[in-house]
Parts: sequence; C-alpha cells; structure tokens
Amino acid sequence: MADHENLFHVVDADFETRVLKSDVPVVVDFWATWCPPCRAIAPIYEKLSDEYKGKVAFAKMDTDQNERTPMTYGIQAIPTMIVFKNGKEVDRVLGADPASLKRSLEKAAKSSAL
Repeated sequence: MADHENLFHVVDADFETRVLKSDVPVVVDFWATWCPPCRAIAPIYEKLSDEYKGKVAFAKMDTDQNERTPMTYGIQAIPTMIVFKNGKEVDRVLGADPASLKRSLEKAAKSSAL
C-alpha cells in the first residue's frame, strides 16, 4: 500500500485528527482481513485513491483492530465506506459497490471544490 500516497490507515486513536479534522473530504473503508468482499474492493479503492488525489483523501480502518469508531458510526456490515466532510458523515456506501462509491466520491469532490 506504500505506493498510494493518498491512502492511509487510521485507528481509533487518530481517527478524529486524520479524518474528522481533515481539510478535504475523507472516505473511510471499514474492513477486515477475513472479509472476501473487502479484499475484492481493495484494488478498486486503491485505484480511486490515485484518481481523486488532492480532492478526497482515502483511509482504511480494520474493524477487528478498532472497535470504538465502527461502533460509534453503527458499522454492522463490511465493507462499509463512509465519506466525511467537515467532521460529519455526508455519505455511506454499503458493500463492495464500485459504482455507488464512485458516485459518492464525485459528490464529495464537487462539494469540496466550491
């Protein structure tokens, strides 16, 4: 994952600083290593992180390693991707759905350009 500079891992301890206080919208992929749909969407998520560089930041949070944040946002199924802007959830995509994710990113990228 090191070759994607717009993609980073977050944990409960740095979620507020890196996601909620970000100057740009951030999409967070809530995932786990044992989840096949999570692994299926991962390469698409990485590609999108390159495509939206400078417009939307991309984070990943392992739900097995971090329980507080997924619980706070009511994550009940993974993968779930949540778009945050100005510290608030503005959109949510459930499941490995690249088309819905792309629509959410387009919306977030447009709103951040205003």
